Amino acid sequence: MVNLGIISNTLGFLLLVVGAMMLTALPFSFYYNDGAWLAITKASLVTMAIGGLSLWYKYHNIEKIGKREGYIVVALGWVTMGLASMLPYLFSGVLTTFTDALFESFSGLTTTGASVLNDIEIVPQSILFWRSLTQWIGGMGIIVLTVAIFPLLGIGGVELFVAEAPGPTSDKIHPRIRETAKRLWQIYVGLTTVLTIIFLLNNMSFFDAINHGLTTMATGGFSTKNASMAHFGPAIQYWTILFMFFAGINYTIIYYGLTGKFSRVWQSDEFKTYTILILVLSAIVTTTVYFSQEITLEQAFRDATFQIVSLITTTGFVSADYTSWTPAITFLFFMLLFLGACAGSTSGGIKIIRHLVFFKNSLLEFKRLLHPRALIRVKVDKQLVAPRILTHILVFLLIYMILFVIGSFVMSLILADFDQPFLTAIGSVATSLGNVGPAIGEVGPVDNFAAIPPSGKCFLVFLMLLGRLELFTILILFMPYFWRLN
Repeated sequence: MVNLGIISNTLGFLLLVVGAMMLTALPFSFYYNDGAWLAITKASLVTMAIGGLSLWYKYHNIEKIGKREGYIVVALGWVTMGLASMLPYLFSGVLTTFTDALFESFSGLTTTGASVLNDIEIVPQSILFWRSLTQWIGGMGIIVLTVAIFPLLGIGGVELFVAEAPGPTSDKIHPRIRETAKRLWQIYVGLTTVLTIIFLLNNMSFFDAINHGLTTMATGGFSTKNASMAHFGPAIQYWTILFMFFAGINYTIIYYGLTGKFSRVWQSDEFKTYTILILVLSAIVTTTVYFSQEITLEQAFRDATFQIVSLITTTGFVSADYTSWTPAITFLFFMLLFLGACAGSTSGGIKIIRHLVFFKNSLLEFKRLLHPRALIRVKVDKQLVAPRILTHILVFLLIYMILFVIGSFVMSLILADFDQPFLTAIGSVATSLGNVGPAIGEVGPVDNFAAIPPSGKCFLVFLMLLGRLELFTILILFMPYFWRLN
């Protein structure tokens, strides 16, 4: 039997946290006199009231959470937080339809960064701050944060961390899951604070600095400007490139770097692949853009590197319209929607470690053909990849591509009246599954998702959630034997 008490307690606590965090937007509303304070207050009170009632239900239950309940809590946690996060948009009148508010909310919480807002700069500042904060909450996953606080509820959180942690990494910063969660968030908060200060020192306003600090480290991509990062100068763009790169690194590797264990940093095959891939692609695209566009070499390098890092890390910031460069670059950037940065980072996508294991195994398959009796195993970081993990990765890649194909077909039907239905369909599905933001077609870097029909927006929200929770966490709920588990 599913323990409803544990699920209710946990979801209630999450909603209380989300409702309380909404109130952090009030100072911006009062300072800028944007008139949204009442809407934010109402949204917060409604969220905390529902959370309180959910927490009150069987509050005395102190059993540890099981694996099945863990998956249910993660899935329902993101759904309920997404529904709660849309209330400020609706109550303030910034978004007037349920589907638009739902799309903007889940796009923020899943750090996708796709938007339906046509004019961002007229939106009340407090709502923009909440919009950025939803990405920061979702960047690492609010559930990881609450793992450190779950003992207050008498609930163990290791199963939640397993279901929530992005990517197939098993590295642990600290053997105790609670201490691991604390260290993850210390790094996350620290890097966000440092970047915000750097933005301030480069003449960015405090409001813009804190918003872009939040969304950069979350690899989210929401901006307070219609032109995204193209609105700001070269210095800010270079700092953004650097911190997007940091945000795409496995947080275990960042921890090793901060504690001086540099040998362990460079021993990571994934980190080396991530770094080399960005350098190589930046060189290729810089050269192509420089000779195909009438711009300086510095701008070609900056625009090319910015967009490559933004797409690989699934941040989704825009500094230039890459679809206007060359068809080859447009195709290359479309392929980057399937890449993703390092496992254990805040980025979305398939993740480099999965691609690395897949290609290593594929190359070794040729060797196995020549030596059929030999036991030839895949190694990552000089360690053997367990057959179970290898199978998991191969299944993940297969399911991911099946979902992309089916999703593209569904969106092609929905977008039949568009000027570019096929490109828009495959672009919107790829960017939603990968939690990237900009894509190709009519949802490219200078467009948004406002014109997508309501049914299409709801479908893309489902894909965003699938991608953010690494497919299995959601899909396992549709398996009959999951509910028959004793």
